[in-house]
Amino acid sequence: MQAHVSIILPVHNAEPWLDECLRSVLQQDFEGTMELSVFNDASKDKSGAIIEKWRVKLEDSGVHVIIGGHDSLSPRGVGYSKNQAVAQSSGSYLCFLDSDDVMMPQRVRLQHQAAVQHPSSCLPDPDSWHFGFLSGHLCVKHIVGCRVRRDPPNSTERYTRWINQLTPEQLLTQVFTANGPTVIMPTWFCSRAWFSHVGPFDEGGQGVPEDLLFFYEHLRKGGGVVRVDQSLLLYRYHPRAATHSVLETTIWTHRVRFLEEQALPRWAAFTIWNAGKQGRRLYRSLTAASQRKVVAFCDFCACPQVVAFCDVDENKIRKGFYCHEDSQERPKPRIPILHFRAARPPFVICVKLDLTGGAFEDNLRSLHLQEGQDFLHFS
Repeated sequence: MQAHVSIILPVHNAEPWLDECLRSVLQQDFEGTMELSVFNDASKDKSGAIIEKWRVKLEDSGVHVIIGGHDSLSPRGVGYSKNQAVAQSSGSYLCFLDSDDVMMPQRVRLQHQAAVQHPSSCLPDPDSWHFGFLSGHLCVKHIVGCRVRRDPPNSTERYTRWINQLTPEQLLTQVFTANGPTVIMPTWFCSRAWFSHVGPFDEGGQGVPEDLLFFYEHLRKGGGVVRVDQSLLLYRYHPRAATHSVLETTIWTHRVRFLEEQALPRWAAFTIWNAGKQGRRLYRSLTAASQRKVVAFCDFCACPQVVAFCDVDENKIRKGFYCHEDSQERPKPRIPILHFRAARPPFVICVKLDLTGGAFEDNLRSLHLQEGQDFLHFS
């Protein structure tokens, strides 16, 4: 019999956490039919034995267990393992889980409820947010996430606050930041049909941000993002987590390309907020066509200047410009630096949130701008 929900669990050398993870599957209070699809990616520890032990307990409680895997010398990677676990499963809905995390008992029930209640929804007018390729009211499918509790509690405090405190609108407007998907992959819940439309995951292996790439493709295809505003997952932080294998430069490259593809085409001109290291790095990373769009206007007339950064640092502002020394253009671009109150939106903001004791956020609020239309966060 086809299950309502398949829990998708890739496993690689997860012995320290697997008992607690699988116990949390057993403790789900979902009343529909549920199955667990495990793919063991060449584990060399006792993960296989732990899975077999829990297979008996789970099946005795009515949860069908499908186990796949291989015993090659090397793992094939998280993307491959998740794809295999999905392929061998049968549920109408997919609930993704990492082997080092723990679900709260109500997770599957509440996310299934949210998915059923929001099979599709109509997005607002595209002028009010950043995906310019949408027009009118377009019905989309969702990834449903949830809030999380971090373990250890004091690890990645800013990131955890960001995950849990984004507004429903920011789940879509803050997709360009360094934090990655606005609902984290171990909380994802979606229909099998939508996964098949968007996926599969990239199978490039270690060093590939397969969750970020899938999330971007989901958004390209008109996908929406919903979050259940309860903490339904214990989200572990430890040195062996797969996310540590992905280079920051790899993530940066994908983010810049996605920004240029999805956000910048709808702006004829924009200002980079931050004349420091991150703002200059973004400018240098843009294509020449995008660099030419970084345009500001003088406060006292409507004449266009060449290019501008804005900042609050008086030393940078007094200098007056940034020279792009690596440019092939002659003369080399000299990019004006303006005080943020003298600059004109829209802004691409390269200032990290939650780091200045609220000073940056107060400055931004004082301009009375609309996120997604007048500015986007990139850092």
